[in-house]
Amino acid sequence: MPAPEILSAFEAAKGFMPVKEGLALYEAAAEAAKLGLPLLEVGSYCGRSTILLADVAREAGTVVLTVDHHRGSEEQQPGWEYHDETVVDPEVGLMDTLPTFRRTLHKAGLEDHVIAVVGRSPQVAKVWTGALGFVFIDGGHTDEHATADYKGWAPKVAAGGILVIHDVFPNPEDGGQAPYRIYCRALESGDFEEISVTDSLRVLRRKP
Repeated sequence: MPAPEILSAFEAAKGFMPVKEGLALYEAAAEAAKLGLPLLEVGSYCGRSTILLADVAREAGTVVLTVDHHRGSEEQQPGWEYHDETVVDPEVGLMDTLPTFRRTLHKAGLEDHVIAVVGRSPQVAKVWTGALGFVFIDGGHTDEHATADYKGWAPKVAAGGILVIHDVFPNPEDGGQAPYRIYCRALESGDFEEISVTDSLRVLRRKP
């Protein structure tokens, strides 16, 4: 359970993750951190969930890597439901959540426990060669992006490590299906077993 000040920082940060799912994410990351390997988050937006992962990393003496191009996912572009004009760079006219992300971590006192990688997930995955104790996939929600995130990062989860997928909706009426499809793919691979379900958050462990 995160300390009250960490939970307050999480709740105050810009983002979409509900508290209940955030607490489940924190618990999963804390379990994975026992492996002593880095944690990784795909899709950080403005740092709401990163606060929780960074606090876990601080307590465990490891680090969380965040991978995000910070130009916003498809549903955050102009004209879409989740567009936020306050995180648009007025000079270039594009989304830029990186300044808000950095301010979020600074306010929470967690900057030293995060390595922010600014780039597209498939490109970063190609050059990352180390094993990871924890991977949280919460990036783009199209099949193209979700599949690329899964293919790029799931193989890098160490034995006994944790893979978490957000916005998994088995019922199409509840939300997009791309995260659900990669969740099914992970289970069907035989490499992962499900260990918890909290609303749309699925936590899986890589088998030994």
